[in-house]
Amino acid sequence: MAVGDTPLDPLVARALLALSFTAVVFGCYRLVFSWLTRGATKRRQHDLRNVLRLGFGVVGLVGALGALTDQWLGVLFSLGVVGFAITFALQQPLLSLLGWVYITAKRPYGVGDRVRIGDVKGDVVAVDFLVTTLWEVGGELVSTNQPSGRRVTVPNSVVLSSDLTTFGGAGGEFVWNELSVQVAYETELPYAREVMVEEAEALLGDEMRRRVERYRDELSETAVELSVDEEPTVNVVQQESWVELRLRYLVDPRRATRTRNQLYERILGRFNEAPDRVRFPVSRNR
Repeated sequence: MAVGDTPLDPLVARALLALSFTAVVFGCYRLVFSWLTRGATKRRQHDLRNVLRLGFGVVGLVGALGALTDQWLGVLFSLGVVGFAITFALQQPLLSLLGWVYITAKRPYGVGDRVRIGDVKGDVVAVDFLVTTLWEVGGELVSTNQPSGRRVTVPNSVVLSSDLTTFGGAGGEFVWNELSVQVAYETELPYAREVMVEEAEALLGDEMRRRVERYRDELSETAVELSVDEEPTVNVVQQESWVELRLRYLVDPRRATRTRNQLYERILGRFNEAPDRVRFPVSRNR
């Protein structure tokens, strides 16, 4: 190979060829990524980026090494031998890579979902080749179902060997939540239950009915036969010194604590307006 009338050293020529091949592969990656993600959601863009990086990265590595050594078959054979050796030396990272393949193919969760992986609970920020990054919810710093501000990285291999719980996203966009209020036995239970349902209806209303319809649509795609109420319900549980009223409703998991606080304030306000009909345990232990 020569530039004009000046011959190039064979090693320099191979290096330039490898560099050119790498640039072409990178350009193809950018074009394919731009075409496939046109109008796609952030979650789909994240997944496609990882898959394309892996695929074009392997092609670029093999092509660059083949251009440098001029031994294409030898490079493929060497990579096979090296890969066989790495399998024994790096079992945990390879399991994490296999976990990433499982997450990408089966979609147990994706970016933006709230999940619990093992003992860690949080919102998924990123799913990379080896680890899943979570924006922690709860944990050691806060006592409520709120973000703690910490980021936790979990090896993808954990998904293959530990329990996985989803709160929204792949496990359904909404979750059922309960609010418990303890009242004395002297309380007019029908009135108290009616107040709780009224306040839940006033706060959630048509929004909950829309959620229930979507919830039913998801259930219809499974073999599970389950009756789902369109309105909030109240269950009565007898305790030793009081009666516990449990309000059940459907809610966005990220708004669960906020909704619970709003409902509790509204319900207590209504109860306090009718002290002759709603009594609280004398000990105030509720």
